[in-house]
Amino acid sequence: SYGRVDELVYFAGLKEQYEIVVHHYIQQGEARKALEVLQRHNVPVDLVYKFAPDLIMLDAYETVESWMMARNKLNPGKLIPAMMRYVSEPHAKNETHEVIKYLEFCVKDLNNEDPGVHNLLLSLYSKKADESQLLQFLDTKFGSGQANGPEFFYEPQYALRLCLQAKRMRACVRIYSMMSMHEEAVALALRVDLELAKAEADKVEDDEELRKKLWLKVAKHVIEQEKGVKRENIKKAIEFLSETNNLLKIEDILPFFPDFVLIDDFKEEICKSLKDYNSQIEQLKAEMDDATRGADNIRSDIGALAQRFTVIDREEECGVCRRKILTVGGLHQVGRSYTSVGHMAPFYVFPCGHAFHANCLIAHVTRCTSQVQAARILNLQKQLSLMDRKAAKDNGGTGNGESTVSSAPTVDKLRSQLDDAVASECPFCGDLMIKEISLPFILPGESVEKASWEIKPQPASQKILPMTMSI
Repeated sequence: SYGRVDELVYFAGLKEQYEIVVHHYIQQGEARKALEVLQRHNVPVDLVYKFAPDLIMLDAYETVESWMMARNKLNPGKLIPAMMRYVSEPHAKNETHEVIKYLEFCVKDLNNEDPGVHNLLLSLYSKKADESQLLQFLDTKFGSGQANGPEFFYEPQYALRLCLQAKRMRACVRIYSMMSMHEEAVALALRVDLELAKAEADKVEDDEELRKKLWLKVAKHVIEQEKGVKRENIKKAIEFLSETNNLLKIEDILPFFPDFVLIDDFKEEICKSLKDYNSQIEQLKAEMDDATRGADNIRSDIGALAQRFTVIDREEECGVCRRKILTVGGLHQVGRSYTSVGHMAPFYVFPCGHAFHANCLIAHVTRCTSQVQAARILNLQKQLSLMDRKAAKDNGGTGNGESTVSSAPTVDKLRSQLDDAVASECPFCGDLMIKEISLPFILPGESVEKASWEIKPQPASQKILPMTMSI
């Protein structure tokens, strides 16, 4: 109250009333002294955000330098209101934009990911007459270094709206492309630069149909916008075809020309296109000939399968029961539906040389395969047995083979299914043997057998008498 301001400021500093000190310096227009107070380590960071709007308007350079010195101690998102106040004021054309400088520092040096910071920087770039910084910012993928992260942190829809308002068409084309809106990008690029439209059409590599559609749009624009002598237009349009890397043909762009154009102007390109089609037809013919030869070879191989045979030694044993394969008797027969010689039991012989009786093979496969597959095999075997008994009964009653003939297709189908289930591959050489590795040595059903091998202690009542030998 006595007007001793210096003592007041000094005493407020001793009492850590920094808000009074900073407010005094701002009123006196001494931004540097205010910033020095805010840079002290014991000053709350909230005061920095509170006085940021006044300080940046008082001395933007010193304020931004102070923010940059603080680095990660400050949250740029909380400084946006102060920066927006600075942006709303007019500035000289060649003046260094301090907010842009600080935002670039946050984005490039501090790797800030706040969408608000990126959106503000993009909006400031869009207001500049030079579009190069804006395009460079759009092309830079700040988030590409992160795994499963976004490539950019600004909002594409907001960026597109800003660029359309500021009439930054090249930037709009770039944003359309990043949003995978390639048709809109090419359509807008045709209004700006033909080369830009070609570059956008070439960006689509994984969708051939869309890429051709975009190039057709560019071709239509080229033909319709070319001025001068008609023959020059045709010549430029034909030259344009070579830029598409054979994606477009002469017949694709013919509808874009007027009806009164002479066909002589397209003579060379039409002949070239016809030659290309002719070579494609010849290639298709060659492929068809190869396919025909392959089909003939397959048919001959199938015919040769019917004549395939193998020689079995008289002493050949079954891989399961170890009895001779050529055993005579009905012990191993599973039904009359199997082809057998005389009274020999039916058997299977594999190309690897292993041979099995039919019943032995079925028993082995059902024991080692899954329960579902085993149930299917046993069901097929049961159906075959029932049909064999029925056929034998009918034949015995009627004295003719009509029943057998009528049921033969069904029997053959069941036998084929059973063969596929048990004899698709050798059980000793195929996948079944590999699967048996995981089976336990003692199966759950062999618990009784396992118990019989246990060594039991002798009862205490039994005494072992010593044995003496006399010489």
